[in-house]
Amino acid sequence: MSDLLERSIADLGRGYRDGSVSPVAVTQAALDCIAATNETLHSFNTVTADLALARATEAAAELASGTDLGPMHGIPFGAKDIYDTAGVLTSCQSHLRAGFVPDTNAHSVQLLLDGGAVLLGKCATIEFATGGPNDETLFPPARNPWNLDHVPGGSSSGSGAAVAAGITRMALGSDTGGSIRGPAALCGTVGMKPTYGRVSRRGVFPLSYTMDHCGPLSWTVEDSAIALNVIAGFDPHDPACADVPVPDYTADLGKGVAGMKIAVVDHWLEEDESADPEVTKALHAALDVLRSRGATVEPVQLSPYKLFHACGRMIVLSECYAIHEHDLIERPEKYGRPTRERLMAGAFVRGSEYVEALRLRRELAVEVNNAVLGTYDALIAPASTVTAGRFDAVPDDPLKNIGMMTAPFNVTGSPAMSMCIGYHANGMPMSMQIVGRAFDEATVFRVGAAYEAATAWTNHRPAITRATAAAAE
Repeated sequence: MSDLLERSIADLGRGYRDGSVSPVAVTQAALDCIAATNETLHSFNTVTADLALARATEAAAELASGTDLGPMHGIPFGAKDIYDTAGVLTSCQSHLRAGFVPDTNAHSVQLLLDGGAVLLGKCATIEFATGGPNDETLFPPARNPWNLDHVPGGSSSGSGAAVAAGITRMALGSDTGGSIRGPAALCGTVGMKPTYGRVSRRGVFPLSYTMDHCGPLSWTVEDSAIALNVIAGFDPHDPACADVPVPDYTADLGKGVAGMKIAVVDHWLEEDESADPEVTKALHAALDVLRSRGATVEPVQLSPYKLFHACGRMIVLSECYAIHEHDLIERPEKYGRPTRERLMAGAFVRGSEYVEALRLRRELAVEVNNAVLGTYDALIAPASTVTAGRFDAVPDDPLKNIGMMTAPFNVTGSPAMSMCIGYHANGMPMSMQIVGRAFDEATVFRVGAAYEAATAWTNHRPAITRATAAAAE
């Protein structure tokens, strides 16, 4: 892997502007890395090499002439293959959309392009962002760059794998029950799920109208903050998008956590029989790091994780079935089995159960946002209680999601970010998630940046990255 791909978004931006680095060289390095890894990693479904190099050449000329479109100008990125991209296949990893080429870009993709960013291509996903990895879909499933026999998490699987492998500093994902934070957790990257309504979902194939969130996966907290600065904001054409001012998310990154009050919900680990003791130990060590930097960290009690999960599952199953009902009836064979079975389960959710889940959702949101975040600056919870499992051990039950504890904050709509807190004895990343008040992503980034600055986990890269670098030499 080229050293260019190890440079942060901010550092690349400085190099672009002083002329020491070219967007064309960085884009070519990223394309070379895709070419070297994609046959085994499968992080990209479609690579837009010609478009990327043409846009990088334009960016270089614009910056040289004094035209500066912002912090993502000339920066390569990937987009999950459920984001519409004008003139480029948007497949949702499904045979149902094998020929779908949209005329327009998803709103967030357009914002990045308007800001001069360079689209490398479309990252692999779990089919229609639900079900599980399988070989019945249009493209092969992405693999975890830390160990190709292991899953990268879903459903933004290719985005997580591409960032972890060093192909790109940032890729767009979506999150309905943890689909940004899950791949980030299992691939050792940063995954930011903003507040519900903070980022427009227009042009992104829906899974659940009331639970879907869009956001970035990145290598560092700062990279995510820079990306969110560009894609956050009000879109009047997305009825769920909030007309709330967007701050500069990079402004408080260096302020640390001294004097902050942080809650931790660690009893969810005790409730999970599958929780790995080494992951539990790593989470407690991460809390000690924050305490050592001056934060007060205290345990709090929330409702059982299973209650949050059941609430979210009732809502998502109902809504995703409504979206897919016609195709499930007319063309069920076009879906991979795990996707089809997950979607069809929604047909058996009664209207009364859906309404009860909506009522419970409000109660759980009040519990988190008022009872905890009304007192504390942020909340820390496990992201995954286990490390990435092997492909040959993926549960046959498409409704089973072992270890992930991300769904509660889709239910509440809170901003939540997962990040690496070390590496297991098996070599795989471990993680935690940081949760904030509504529309206070800035504090989530601040806490994450303080932890990141006190540790050295971002210095690690997976073996596939080192192998690529050696081959390039």
